[in-house]
Amino acid sequence: QVQLVESGGGLVQAWGSLGLSCAASRSIIGINRMAWYRQAPGNQRELVAAINMAGTTIYADSVKGRFTISRDNAKITVYLQMNSLKPEDTAVYYCNIKDARLYDYWGQGTQVTVSS
Repeated sequence: QVQLVESGGGLVQAWGSLGLSCAASRSIIGINRMAWYRQAPGNQRELVAAINMAGTTIYADSVKGRFTISRDNAKITVYLQMNSLKPEDTAVYYCNIKDARLYDYWGQGTQVTVSS
């Protein structure tokens, strides 16, 4: 059973920075894409950023220019660097790995709270 272990959440003031990381507990055959989602209270889970195995990235419009997704294939780890954080970025952040069968693995979620 593959587990995704997230770390790096916490409390930060507006305009501050946080970095998240997510590591898989063992290898995953045929990774298609690695991504970060977030879910704020009362809202649906939304895609924040994603990176495919070619290195192509996509970002939600709300985080473009502030967040950066990256990965380390050897460590089966995905990162999210978050700069210029805003109170509206407050949410539980989940990492996601989609394999070649389009099966989704999910992390347990890590809370990010941005105070104004």
